[in-house]
Amino acid sequence: MPTISVDKAELFERLGHQYTTDEFDRLCFDYGLELDEDTTAEVEAAIKKGLPAERPQLKIEVPANRYDLVCLEGISRALRAFLGKQDPPQYTLAYPPGGEKDLITVTVSQETQRIRPFFACAVLRNIKFTPMSYASFIDLQDKLHQNIGRRRSLVAIGTHDLDTLTPPFRYEARTPTNIAFAPLGRATVHTAAELMEIYESDKHLSRYLPIIRDSDVYPIIYDAEDHVLSMPPIINSEHSKITLETKNVFIDTTATDDTKLQIVINMVASMFSEYCAEPFTIEPCKIVFPDGSTRISPDITPRTVTARASYINSCTSLSLTPSTIQSLLTRMTLSPTLSPNDPDALIVSLPCTRPDIFHEVDVMEDAAVAYGFNNLPDIFPQTSTVAQPLPISRLTDVIRREWAMAGWVEALPFILCSHEENFSFMNRPDPGSLAVKIANPKTLEFQVVRTSLLPGLLKTIRENRSHALPIRVFELSDVVFKDTSRERQARNERRAGAVWCARSAGFEVVHGLLDRAMKMLEVPRIGRGDGRDMGYYIKEGDDPAYFPGRAATIYYRPPPSKTAKRGELADELKNTLHINQDRDIVIGTLGVLHPTVLENFEITYPCSALEFNMEVFLKRS
Repeated sequence: MPTISVDKAELFERLGHQYTTDEFDRLCFDYGLELDEDTTAEVEAAIKKGLPAERPQLKIEVPANRYDLVCLEGISRALRAFLGKQDPPQYTLAYPPGGEKDLITVTVSQETQRIRPFFACAVLRNIKFTPMSYASFIDLQDKLHQNIGRRRSLVAIGTHDLDTLTPPFRYEARTPTNIAFAPLGRATVHTAAELMEIYESDKHLSRYLPIIRDSDVYPIIYDAEDHVLSMPPIINSEHSKITLETKNVFIDTTATDDTKLQIVINMVASMFSEYCAEPFTIEPCKIVFPDGSTRISPDITPRTVTARASYINSCTSLSLTPSTIQSLLTRMTLSPTLSPNDPDALIVSLPCTRPDIFHEVDVMEDAAVAYGFNNLPDIFPQTSTVAQPLPISRLTDVIRREWAMAGWVEALPFILCSHEENFSFMNRPDPGSLAVKIANPKTLEFQVVRTSLLPGLLKTIRENRSHALPIRVFELSDVVFKDTSRERQARNERRAGAVWCARSAGFEVVHGLLDRAMKMLEVPRIGRGDGRDMGYYIKEGDDPAYFPGRAATIYYRPPPSKTAKRGELADELKNTLHINQDRDIVIGTLGVLHPTVLENFEITYPCSALEFNMEVFLKRS
């Protein structure tokens, strides 16, 4: 959850009350925020010592999806409405006197589809900045960049002094050597390729260079006189920089995600539209896309959600009338009206600043916040249930207990791992349709969701190789696979895995561990040609993770369905061997790990490993 710093005196002036720290902490708690720190004492101590000090700040932790609360303007607006001191503002689009034909136009070129395809913009007219509002304007952009913008990789914001530019504008993508301008804070013109080298050592901007550095084209925005506005997501130009004297602000946003783009442009424009000569008005722009289609930006049309008073009351154990709920939701900057057709329903109008609301349950939560969570009645549930573990958890506990009693130590490694550890380190190819990959991994250590327990166990041994031998570790947990037949496109699979590390390979040890597990699960060991209805057996395998000739595949023969008719069972007995072998399924592997696998994980002693699927044992009829 992001933490914002706001000027204490300015916020209290906007709220119309001078709160003590405890009083403001209570107000934040009631609204669903958390006051992390009040720097008043630190500032006063610094002043007494004759040291320079800033004005006292309040550091407030806000929910990650409440982008409207990450600046002074938004949080003061929300708290004033919550306190009943202000009605929710109504944001409107202010067209020029000539109407749509006089709107500022931005033409998007086809080449931008190769780098940052989405674009939105807005204009704030006759705005009046103060040093504090100017600093807040810059800070809001930075907060949105780091939060919803994912460090500018998804969304980047640029703000410009419109009076220094000549519309219409063009959003293009050019090769780095064909882009030249003076970047913000510099008077010298450089090409985009040169800027990449210059900012390589810049502490702030260097983190954003990889976003576009490897592309053959860079995004760039020009005005009608070929003045550069910005090269998103890296830097704006010096020519169009905003200052305290700026009166008209042009806001551009570029993105790789259109949904987040619309949220960001609405947030920046709406938060600072209060400083316009006509508060809460935004001048739209016209965007022309490569296919000839057009869009008016920003789109601040309110969304609507229908909420039922009976549903809100059932969730909160209250008996509120629709009109009472209407007044509660108004305190949360929503605009509800009573439905003319259904006395139980409210039509809730959601402003462009509340993209966090998707469903009736979100409206219910806001009503509960306005009523006060501490004011909700304490009642016993009407139904009484007794919890019990899932069958797979009970089965897991059986294996866990037996293996622990056998002297093995349970490990709990991360469920995420690197792509190399999951595939190439294990000598296994990546078919591309197996592992769930993380779209924006924070580190190389967390690129995919593991499809095997063995990499985590081997890393555990690597980090504990100084311990006395033998090292015996096991894990009973989930792996994840892609599955296009599921709605969520993936499925979990509970597995058991174990690794033995000693001066000898110890194949017989992991084999015995498998036998012990199967005995506890009451699964008998059978031969491949055995005619018995149910059991398990092993057969030489060829898994590249194991040493050739020292690998085995574990087969499981589930019992026949109890729903089969008597005549069908008689026919089955005539050809038992054939029928049973057709029913056998592969559930796992065991063997001596290949030397290259051990070398990849920096393990110098031989190891044997075991891994099998546990969920098949739940399906016994």
